[in-house]
Formats: sequence, C-alpha cells, structure tokens
Amino acid sequence: MRAYAAKLGGDEEAWGLVGLLHDFDYERWPTAEDHPFRGVEILEQKGYPEWFRRAVLFACDELCGFLTACSLVTPTKSLHDVKVKSVKKKMKSKGFAASVNRDDIRNGAEQLGVELDEQISFVL
Repeated sequence: MRAYAAKLGGDEEAWGLVGLLHDFDYERWPTAEDHPFRGVEILEQKGYPEWFRRAVLFACDELCGFLTACSLVTPTKSLHDVKVKSVKKKMKSKGFAASVNRDDIRNGAEQLGVELDEQISFVL
C-alpha cells in the first residue's frame, strides 16, 4: 500500500495504515458478507474519513491472496518466481484458489486506473 501511495502521489503513512487496518475485523467476521464491511462500519464510528474507509475495501487483498497461492505451487514457493503470465493463466482456472474472487482482482486494478498486467506486476 505504501508503494502504491508513492507511485500514485498519495500519503504513504495513511496508505500504510489502510493496509494494516484492512484485516483488523477478519478474526471476528471472516465471511465474505462481513469482512471488511463490518470493520469499515467501526472505522466510520471512530471518525475515519470516507476516503480511508473506501480504501480499506480495495486494499489489493484478493490479489495478494491469489499471488500467495500462485507462489505456493512454484518449486521454490517464492513470490520471486511468480510470473504475470502464469498468474493470468491461473486466474482462468476456476479450480485454482477457488475462494478468490477474480472479479475483485480485476475491479481493484480498474479502481486504481491501471491495467491488470501492471497491477499484478506491481503487487508482485
């Protein structure tokens, strides 16, 4: 998140906090229906600004999880060996990391205004 802030001209400290707080509600509400929406409600009650709460909803979470899954099937189990082309191929396989919402990955890149290949490469 800090790297994206630097790239897009945002506040690195604030974006770093977005990344840290994204999952604060996950242990209590781990379902797709609740996480991170319940946490965003709490942040609103605590006075966090709208831009911050919205950023928590789009914290590259799905892509990070998918990239981790991709790394675990490489011989080295390292993100360093994951290639954009293989990520895109695995995204087409419904059976691979089936719980990851591919639309969230695509929409995340769109919301940031970047091409999917660029988003995958940058997050890697």
